[in-house]
Amino acid sequence: MEERVAVIGAILKDPTRSQSQFNRIVAEYHDLVRGRMGLPLKDKCMSVISITVVGSMDQINTMTGRLGNLEGVTVKTAISK
Repeated sequence: MEERVAVIGAILKDPTRSQSQFNRIVAEYHDLVRGRMGLPLKDKCMSVISITVVGSMDQINTMTGRLGNLEGVTVKTAISK
């Protein structure tokens, strides 16, 4: 399968509720993750996370789908051609 590069952007509304589940899912895909940056926005009660991954479309879509199904988490992904 062809590998793609993707950037997954996530906003966690009330991270105290979803952060541990979010981190658990990301850890399951550690072999895809090339970099991660998180910014806590405590005054807004949110966290913004950017994850760079390299993998097949199936792997990227599965990871993104699982993250996006978490309550209070919004996910968008940009994938290379």
